[in-house]
Amino acid sequence: QVQLVESGGGLVQAGGSLRLSCAAAGRTGSSYAMGWFRQAPGKEREFVASISWSGIRTRYADSVKGRFTISRDDTKNTVYLQMNSLKPEDTAVYYCAADPSFGGVGPKEYDYWGQGTQVTVSS
Repeated sequence: QVQLVESGGGLVQAGGSLRLSCAAAGRTGSSYAMGWFRQAPGKEREFVASISWSGIRTRYADSVKGRFTISRDDTKNTVYLQMNSLKPEDTAVYYCAADPSFGGVGPKEYDYWGQGTQVTVSS
């Protein structure tokens, strides 16, 4: 079992920045690919970014490319999502997730999920 806890969400003006953190506990280690997803009210959960277990391979949704950066620090069992140039349409609950395989773009590929952290971007 892996427990994931997100933090760092909040209210920010458009154009601002936030850094989300996801701390892992339990059967952790660098063998998991990690992903960030988000879900806005009335919408399905969507892929934001993922990072391979090695940290070498990253993947981003087109809507966040060039603005968001995913990274991991396995010495701290923590994954980060640096979000810059935030837009009102980035408003959502952000979830981190762990995948014992490759870290794809589909939510069903991930075995473990955090409880989410709210990000609200005002215009």
